[in-house]
This record gives sequence, C-alpha cells and structure tokens, in this order.
Amino acid sequence: MAVKKPFALRIDSETMKDIEKWAADEFRSVNGQIEWMLNQLLKDSKRLKNKSEIEKKN
Repeated sequence: MAVKKPFALRIDSETMKDIEKWAADEFRSVNGQIEWMLNQLLKDSKRLKNKSEIEKKN
C-alpha cells in the first residue's frame, strides 16, 4: 500500500460546501471524496501510474 502524504489544501468555501455535500451523498469523508476525485481525474487523463510502477519506486 502506498504511503499517504499529508498536505494543506486551500479551497474556497463554496467549493468546499459542494464537496462536503457530494461526500455525504457518497457516504465518504471529505478527505476520501477529494482523494477519489483526484484518482478519477488521473485515470481519465491516463496519468495514473499502475501499482507495479509505484511499488518499484518504493
């Protein structure tokens, strides 16, 4: 499993409200929702590295 790296995220309040609502609708935490959103965007843009590439770096 990949190591998770914490970081601060500055986001406007309206966007945060929308993400909080979406997360609640999907039964996820806000952090989990943001992580899921980022992963979906990476997959859609074909930028997500596969697990074997990640494991080789660690």
